[in-house]
Amino acid sequence: MPNSSPKPRSSTARGRPGDLPVAVSLGEPAGIGPEVILKAWLARREEALPPFIVVGDAGFLKQLAEKLSLNVPVRPCEAEAAAEAFDSALPVYQTGAALKAAPGRPHADDAVHVVEFIRTGVDLVLAGKASALTTAPINKHALYAAGFEHPGHTEFLGELAQQHTGSTVHPVMMLAGPQLRTIPVTVHIALKEVPAALTAEAIVTTCRIAAKDLAARFAITAPRLAVSGLNPHAGEAGAMGKEDDTIVRPAIEALQGEGIDAFGPVPADTLFHAAARRRYDTAICMYHDQALIPVKTLAFDDTVNVTLGLPFVRTSPDHGTAFDIAGTGTANPASMIAALRMAGAMAKNAVPVSGDRA
Repeated sequence: MPNSSPKPRSSTARGRPGDLPVAVSLGEPAGIGPEVILKAWLARREEALPPFIVVGDAGFLKQLAEKLSLNVPVRPCEAEAAAEAFDSALPVYQTGAALKAAPGRPHADDAVHVVEFIRTGVDLVLAGKASALTTAPINKHALYAAGFEHPGHTEFLGELAQQHTGSTVHPVMMLAGPQLRTIPVTVHIALKEVPAALTAEAIVTTCRIAAKDLAARFAITAPRLAVSGLNPHAGEAGAMGKEDDTIVRPAIEALQGEGIDAFGPVPADTLFHAAARRRYDTAICMYHDQALIPVKTLAFDDTVNVTLGLPFVRTSPDHGTAFDIAGTGTANPASMIAALRMAGAMAKNAVPVSGDRA
């Protein structure tokens, strides 16, 4: 399958006046998000990263850089000046927040600021001041306690996009690694609830969005979608469940009738080995773990969470806040680096495509 976003061989990572930066929401300040952002800036040239601007608290980032002995100059600035500043300092769009968290120790007062960082990042992109949004991990428990009503980033971004466009938005979560892309049709629900929640309409809608955005954002002219079965052996003609014949197969037939290159249902246990992956550009899976386990197994540190179906580009590192290692200086920035690089490439419809296509 196509490589999601291979590392370029060389770059100066030097912005030019007028370049649009990627907006990066700071995320949960007590987690590893701020640390991997600092480390990503240090790796900006070696990793050929696009210019980016952090939406957050400059003072907090300065203190953390000093604590971790990271030589990162932090410079508050407007988005319009970020690209020019990026080579010599980490630009920060200051929202007025004065964060109170310490590494590994969230503070309840910070939750409202974490939400504002995301909202402001979206505003910058929709105002044409940033090219894309990359979000650092959030602590959902802390946000829920502060009245946050969404299951996670994806749903919140969908609401913000819907408010902006005035039309229905269906955000779709895609996990993109160097060897595999996967999309779950049902996401953050209990496994026992999946069969009732899974519908042919949901599969068709997910696949339409996937096909559209793979073409628009990843430069894949005719995306190939492998659709997994829900049950073992894709139901084995009804012997292990009827959903594959009554829900999944009719959805695939409808997609094919629209000219979308979808096939299946494919038994999940034969969908992810190397030869199988060469047959498709993205695997459409029926539930969360069916999609996330294989992509994280193949590339845990380099997988990127991408939200499709939005009127802007959004990526995120595919890891959590990792409170247990926050502040120790040991956080791996690889997924944040991959998320930033992919955001820049998606904004230009220039995600590199390589690898064999059957």
